[in-house]
Amino acid sequence: MKNIRPLVFMVLALLLGLAAAAYAANWLQKQGSEATVAVLVAKRDLPMGTRLQPDMLETVRWPKAALIQDPLSTWEQAQDRVIQMTVLRGEPLMMSKLAPVGEKGGLSSVLSPGQRAITVKVNEIVGVAGFALPGNFVDVMVNTADEKEQPISKIVIERIQVLAVAQDVSSNEYKPRVVNAVTLQVTPQQAEQIDLARSVGTLSLVLRSQSDQHSVTTVGARKIDFLPPVAAAAVPPPPRPKAAPRKAAAPAVAPTPAPEPVRFEMIRGLSLSQD
Repeated sequence: MKNIRPLVFMVLALLLGLAAAAYAANWLQKQGSEATVAVLVAKRDLPMGTRLQPDMLETVRWPKAALIQDPLSTWEQAQDRVIQMTVLRGEPLMMSKLAPVGEKGGLSSVLSPGQRAITVKVNEIVGVAGFALPGNFVDVMVNTADEKEQPISKIVIERIQVLAVAQDVSSNEYKPRVVNAVTLQVTPQQAEQIDLARSVGTLSLVLRSQSDQHSVTTVGARKIDFLPPVAAAAVPPPPRPKAAPRKAAAPAVAPTPAPEPVRFEMIRGLSLSQD
């Protein structure tokens, strides 16, 4: 009997310990569920324009203290929706990253309201040596002739977003790519300007900073700006022929007075006559 009592106490203590552990686990789980919310995240990197499928997403618990704005929590919210920007693996899916309901995917689904997409033919130099990637911003520059038929380069449109390079609307790499076409997001008026500019000259893309939103007005660059006309060298006038030396003038000779006529005197007695 004495040997049974310690055993009973041990079993009772074990049961009480298990009950306490279960209660603590339940309390922690309850506290954890109250401190987090269910959020849909991407299982892998998803390029913009992708139509969401169930195997692309998973549900995780997200801390309420770091709650994001308008997260998707159920698959029903994401069903048949298209994302309009790249979503990385493990990144929460938000309403602001989804295209409007009814979009079928592709490039048109990533266009902002009122915007258009226009494709510009480029080469490895015009395309900023392959550094113009989807999501970057560029300026459009045209090289043409002015009203005086002089060559001029001028930035005609500023801060244009690159939607796609070649046929890719997203890029997970940041290495330069040589492509033959770049698609830009523009307004209808900018689309008209680009179409006119490429018909009168050669287009080039100028890469700019993502954070640079300032507009700069330029007068364009002309040939005379960096190759001013060379002034003609001063040519000395031809030497004048030397004048022949003048002869010294002969001294003036006084005129010789005319000789007086010869006079004769005749004396006749007391009278004198002259002839």
